Amino acid sequence: EHNTEQIYNEIAYPLVEGVTEGYNGTIFAYGQTGSGKSFTMQGIMDPSTQKGIIPRAFEHIFESVQCAENAKFLVRASYLEIYNEDIRDLLGADTKQKLE
Repeated sequence: EHNTEQIYNEIAYPLVEGVTEGYNGTIFAYGQTGSGKSFTMQGIMDPSTQKGIIPRAFEHIFESVQCAENAKFLVRASYLEIYNEDIRDLLGADTKQKLE
């Protein structure tokens, strides 16, 4: 059994480090309903040890951007849910709307 910090450090950190170097990165959480995918990805903010992969990744990315000198960054993110073959944009204005 792993906590979100261990999962981030072992799996997501190297991927996000590559993103800060200009590569694309994708984290895909797959599993049955109720298995902990949303908690692993989102977590809870308090205590900070329970932060999920997404807030940890954003902190990592924006710390890297802030520390970079003489560089411009364009940061884009998407957060999709695929459930019963329906796709929803969880960052969109209407998260209940199915995407085509």
